[in-house]
Amino acid sequence: MEYCLLADEPAAANTVAQWYYDQWCKASGRATFEAVFENVSASINREKPPLIVLCKHNNHIIGAAELKLREMAAYPEYEFWLGGVYVTQEYRGQGIAAQLVARIIEIAQGFGITYLHLQTEDLTGGLYRQFGFEHLHQVNSKGIEVTVMRAQI
Repeated sequence: MEYCLLADEPAAANTVAQWYYDQWCKASGRATFEAVFENVSASINREKPPLIVLCKHNNHIIGAAELKLREMAAYPEYEFWLGGVYVTQEYRGQGIAAQLVARIIEIAQGFGITYLHLQTEDLTGGLYRQFGFEHLHQVNSKGIEVTVMRAQI
């Protein structure tokens, strides 16, 4: 597996936007594909958040994760967020999501970020608990129950 930034592979923005749209927006109507693509494209950075880390296997993009800014309007005081952790179906269960999370944490630490937040539909916290994320809130976000978590990194 190889990891790089979306800034290194900007043509992958369409693929990542399609994954995000299909996974989190299409059925719910939470956002249009165009809006998702615009958000993904805003993450073509390497010097500061927002940015996206990609996972590649045999030169194919198979996963992504984001270092985001102020993801939830309900919590404007929470500045930095981990989000958009996605791995294609055929590569799930191989630890790639955990590697993507670890890469985002490493990058955030490099920027001097001390706290990361996230929201997950897995109300138990799932894989994020192994990285020190702790439950802060359970809320309804755009019609979906999520757990908001935070870790000191």
